[in-house]
Amino acid sequence: MTLLSILLFSLGMPEIILIALAILLLFGGKKIPELMRGLGKGVSEFKKGVKDIEDDIKDVKNDEEKKS
Repeated sequence: MTLLSILLFSLGMPEIILIALAILLLFGGKKIPELMRGLGKGVSEFKKGVKDIEDDIKDVKNDEEKKS
């Protein structure tokens, strides 16, 4: 389970509504889509970076196997 799913399952509906209202009050209705878009881009860049590192590790392993 991911941390987000654990957090969401441990929170009840009143807590989630309270958090959503606090975010709405802090950032306003117009800023929330921009924040979510930025968060989505950050997550996709992170996933791309992880995939690149995994590919590099696989390449190194393949090169070592060819040398053996």
